[in-house]
Amino acid sequence: MPAIRSVLTAAFTTADTSVVVEPGLVDELRDSDAWLPALSMVGERDGEVVAHALLSRVIVEPGEVPALVLGPVAVRPADQRTGLGTAVVRAALDAARDSGETLVLVLGEPSYYRRFGFAPTAALTSPYSGSEYWQSLTLDASAAEVTGFVVFPPPWHGL
Repeated sequence: MPAIRSVLTAAFTTADTSVVVEPGLVDELRDSDAWLPALSMVGERDGEVVAHALLSRVIVEPGEVPALVLGPVAVRPADQRTGLGTAVVRAALDAARDSGETLVLVLGEPSYYRRFGFAPTAALTSPYSGSEYWQSLTLDASAAEVTGFVVFPPPWHGL
């Protein structure tokens, strides 16, 4: 979707950025088994897409326990700090909970994601774990006991 690509490109482009990878990641996820269309949320202002949050499928080994990963989350720079990012993340998490999902992971700023209930996790490891930025959120008590290694789908491997 061109509108989502535009938001991702605008949000992740900085003076130090030579290549913005997030639009390609979302495109590749959209073409994979990890894509869950009902968990791709957009925020609009005046009929224009200005925010996006995505939850896609990951698996926790052993046991092939299904989980979700949040990201990328993006808001067009002119619309940042207006609550749109919070709104699309909350909408995605609510939709995940409503559809019976139990566990969400994120690699992101703790001070931002804490407002949604994310907390650092040592019980779940991944290629991205080992820092305060690797966090989890249990949507259902059954996920509290999940431990293991999080396997990301191929679109994530190039990051």
